[in-house]
Amino acid sequence: MEIIRATEKDGVPTIPDSDRKRIVAELTAGRLIVYPTETVYGLGCDPFDETAVKRAYMAKRRPFDMAMSVVVNSLPMMEELGVLDDRARLLVKKFMPGPLTLIVAKRPSVPDILTSSTNEIGIRIPDHPLALSLIDEFGPLVTTSANVHSHKSPITCQDAIGDLGASVSVYIDAGPSKLGKPSTIVQLIDGEMTVIRHGTITEDDIEAALDE
Repeated sequence: MEIIRATEKDGVPTIPDSDRKRIVAELTAGRLIVYPTETVYGLGCDPFDETAVKRAYMAKRRPFDMAMSVVVNSLPMMEELGVLDDRARLLVKKFMPGPLTLIVAKRPSVPDILTSSTNEIGIRIPDHPLALSLIDEFGPLVTTSANVHSHKSPITCQDAIGDLGASVSVYIDAGPSKLGKPSTIVQLIDGEMTVIRHGTITEDDIEAALDE
């Protein structure tokens, strides 16, 4: 278990390139990392590595019938994983990067273990420079709150360490999460829009954006 502490440069949290390359090597080897986002700290791994995804479930003690989401860095990367309609693209352009997760139909390349054998996947673009830089370097990452299932969402890296300990290979500490609450989750399937989890972005915000 290793803890990498970010430093601020011009107000932006950064880590050395050597640390970033080491983190990517850990991800490539199928290991787990904890990384900062603007919502809460996330537990991450390679979403296409089924063994790594299983490790994430086991580290969290999360039931395998509860799907996990993915973070990406752009709309094109999002469309490699999920099927987006015009409304989904509108919400991406309006609210992302930011605290919104979209549940859409998944592409066949997405492993069933990640989505609990459903045909849907949750995807978002986080508003945090360190998370985005890792995605730039590695590609999509699993995202699920870095805590034991049913425990309080981790606002600091220390919260995550206290819950997950040595089950995680590398922790990236960038100070307290800016928002401190999980993302809003919106399901867009078969023409229907449903708010699954309420967060900073409200249902009124979503409806107003779709009505523009």
